[in-house]
Amino acid sequence: MADGGTHCLYCREDLGGKKFVRNEGRPVCVRCHTKFCANACHECHRPISVETKELTHKNRHWHEECFRCAKCYKPLAKEPFSTKDERILCGKCCSREDAPRCHGCYKPILAGTESMEYKGNSWHEDCFTCTNCKRPIGTQSFLSKGDDIFCSSCYDKKFAKQCFSCKKPITSGGVTYQEQPWHGHCFVCTSCSKPLAGTSFTTHQDQAFCVDCYKSSVAKKCAACHNPITGFGKGINVITFEGSSWHEYCFNCKRCSLSLSNKRFVANGKDILCSDCGNK
Repeated sequence: MADGGTHCLYCREDLGGKKFVRNEGRPVCVRCHTKFCANACHECHRPISVETKELTHKNRHWHEECFRCAKCYKPLAKEPFSTKDERILCGKCCSREDAPRCHGCYKPILAGTESMEYKGNSWHEDCFTCTNCKRPIGTQSFLSKGDDIFCSSCYDKKFAKQCFSCKKPITSGGVTYQEQPWHGHCFVCTSCSKPLAGTSFTTHQDQAFCVDCYKSSVAKKCAACHNPITGFGKGINVITFEGSSWHEYCFNCKRCSLSLSNKRFVANGKDILCSDCGNK
């Protein structure tokens, strides 16, 4: 751009044989054009000289080397780009901006990445972990407590009742005996190991027995009929005297068979007699 006999609009330098720029039809030397007329770079705010390459987008201007991604600073002069909130972004960073954030690590979940969704939140698959053991939940079942997530195993260990017998978690059902929880299959007869849940049983010295074992192994024998005194049914009341025991209905005078329950009696060796028979 040379024109003999012309002078710069600003510095009046003779532009004969020199490069110059016409600004609104009037000649301006390169130096003055850069100083007074050039567009300012949107990135570095320095003027963009006519001797450098200028990029323009939506009435904004950049030096070629300043036209970069606002997040990763990748040069975009020859690359596809997008705009978001007036920022210039490369395709990858734009995808990251639009991607949902992981509720665990707060980093974006990019398209094609394995992820989980729960209660309106999203996680990377590796971030959706048990609060206790920190292992990824994956496809296994899980339970929540407040905002915390637990695999089934950790939830049972942390929150489920522990069986008084085997000390393992009770995940369903169970029975309560002496204010302690038991698995149904752990609550058994002390003698024969028969399950007692849902059946009649009795206790002796803090141990539970089914009715049959209590009768045969534990219960005292009536001194009169020699049958076990179980405390069940008809024989619910027991009379004890000098180390021997009787069903209430068996505590009768040996001679006249008078019931001695709540009556005076006398002992004649191993025999129990009413007062009348005892005085004869």
